[in-house]
Amino acid sequence: MSAFKCLMQHYLNPLHVYCRLRDMGVSTSLTRHMCSVYERYVYRIFSA
Repeated sequence: MSAFKCLMQHYLNPLHVYCRLRDMGVSTSLTRHMCSVYERYVYRIFSA
């Protein structure tokens, strides 16, 4: 696996997205909802 693909998988990981949103001050409940939608619909495209 290329280094770029590994790096992108890390940054696009739903847990990483969750942590960055929390770091920006987004509320926990909103962040959980956003990440669950992100994981369900968007992350599947990138992880394929």
